[in-house]
Amino acid sequence: MKLLEQSISDVLGLFFPELCVTCGKRLVTQEKFVCFNCWHDLPVTNFHLKHDNKVAQLFWGRVDISAATAFFSFRKGSKYQQLIHFVKYKGLKELGFETGKKFGLQLLESPLFAEIDVLMPVPLHPKKEKKRGFNQSDWIARGIAEVLKMPVDTQTLHRKEYTATQTKRNRYERWQNVEAVFGLNDPKAVENKHVLLIDDVVTTGATLEACAIHLLKQPGTKVSIATLAYADI
Repeated sequence: MKLLEQSISDVLGLFFPELCVTCGKRLVTQEKFVCFNCWHDLPVTNFHLKHDNKVAQLFWGRVDISAATAFFSFRKGSKYQQLIHFVKYKGLKELGFETGKKFGLQLLESPLFAEIDVLMPVPLHPKKEKKRGFNQSDWIARGIAEVLKMPVDTQTLHRKEYTATQTKRNRYERWQNVEAVFGLNDPKAVENKHVLLIDDVVTTGATLEACAIHLLKQPGTKVSIATLAYADI
């Protein structure tokens, strides 16, 4: 039954964008992708107001992150996991953009993210991006950037190797999977910059850690992290 409900929800969200992608109810005028009720009930973390939050703690003792946050949290099977699912796998890049704008409004409230110089989405391998048609983290970053009035750099950080999906790996396996797959095209582009790394979901933080390590090797570079969601596993 759950599998059938999931399939119906996928079809509804993909072919009938006038329906809320999280609850399936028909959207009314001025609602876009997600209904007002689901936006209102979004389990926002408010991690942007607390330096030692759960996302920041993922990186303690691993890599020197200036600040870290996630917009909302979800548990496996929740309707808000559906939101991420549609952004990441079902082609609703505009939903990533709209959610990014809402996230940006939250970041504006935080002194922890007041001195960012540039936003940098976690890159996909070119083969994966071509297959998917877009990079969901790029669209999230665009939404945030529109609110924060900051540039988005999609050229400097790149993924050198095509890696398998991370969803069924433990923390150590995730780190092994991404340890050597990232690089910088122009290291000088991030010197003395405070980079805000953007991704869709953080679980163990392995991918973001691998990106941050490369960035932090450059003189004067600082790194903060903002993800759309935190997988509260």
